[in-house]
Amino acid sequence: MATGRELRTLAGHSEAVDAVAFSPDGRRLASGSGDKMVKQWEVATGRELRTLAGHSGSVTSVAFSPDGMTLASASGDKTVKPWEVVSGRELRTLAGHSKAVEAVAFSSDGGPSPRGAMTTR
Repeated sequence: MATGRELRTLAGHSEAVDAVAFSPDGRRLASGSGDKMVKQWEVATGRELRTLAGHSGSVTSVAFSPDGMTLASASGDKTVKPWEVVSGRELRTLAGHSKAVEAVAFSSDGGPSPRGAMTTR
């Protein structure tokens, strides 16, 4: 950040990247793309750790939980999917939106909030 110098390019998505988020400890980066995939990257090396497939529309937003154990993705397919970070396992599909989900976030303490632990827009 101090120099503004590019450290590396993370290449692997087949379409435009629409969302990125750093894990709370700064060791992982998640990216979401029009290719309907979420990718996890190791920040220090730029190595792709895993690809999370399950959305049927563009991934519009990604967010890590405050403890870094869960990654949520929002999509044009009108769903939100929480994933287990270490294994990449899809925990569930949250459906019910009538339009594309454009953003997802966790409450700052990761616990319940008036709108739930994950809030969407």
